[in-house]
Amino acid sequence: MTETTGLYDPLPATALRTDSAGPVVTVRLGATAEDSTLTVAALDELLALLDGLHERPDVRVLLLRADGEDFCLGADRTEYQAALAGDPTGATLRRIADKAHRVCEALENTHAVTIARLHGKVIGAGLALASYCDLRAGADDCRFRMPEIGIGLPPAWGGAMGRLIAEAGAARIRELMLTCDTFDAATAHRLGLLHKAVPREELDTVIDAWVRPLVRRPAEAVTLTKRMLAGYARAARTADVGLLDAHLLTAQLTRPRR
Repeated sequence: MTETTGLYDPLPATALRTDSAGPVVTVRLGATAEDSTLTVAALDELLALLDGLHERPDVRVLLLRADGEDFCLGADRTEYQAALAGDPTGATLRRIADKAHRVCEALENTHAVTIARLHGKVIGAGLALASYCDLRAGADDCRFRMPEIGIGLPPAWGGAMGRLIAEAGAARIRELMLTCDTFDAATAHRLGLLHKAVPREELDTVIDAWVRPLVRRPAEAVTLTKRMLAGYARAARTADVGLLDAHLLTAQLTRPRR
């Protein structure tokens, strides 16, 4: 993670790029514009960044974006394969999956208002990560997909099934998870997975229109409101089994193949 303002100590890996402009921190997924998957290094750096925000009440907004062709193509499955090759018991893989859950939980709980700026393909873990942001704006070129069962995996990343159901409704999420259908920005907007869907050239204008008033409003009122909303959302997920995701994923990947 690179840092241009001294907000955080640089980490050895560069899975993320961060910039700070006053009370707004921008996180760019991928060390380069060609990176498009959520790696273990990216999860580690997101955890470090979100943990560091506890000591920075002056940070009011966290903007999550990517500069490549796509926002995110999902988790890096080659790392899953490598983890299983190095540790067939699945313990290493469970630790990776648990990190995903911790990142999503940290996004939901941080005092800063989190905004996802989406474009291009938003696949699997990328959609899960975005769903945990407070506000989500997407370009009209967005293409969303939850492909997990199509590749033989349960949709178990970050505890996101409960979050997605709470945000968009059980019936539609059930359909999209079972069919693995691709859906566009207009559909995501109708479902509530996007708060705004606009032409790509208008995306930054929409983000700015959110950020400007957020950084002017009383910090305590914004944080309290965010946490009240999160509390009610979690109350709607009383049967949330997100902590089982790591075990479900590992059990599927370690089972004997016929």
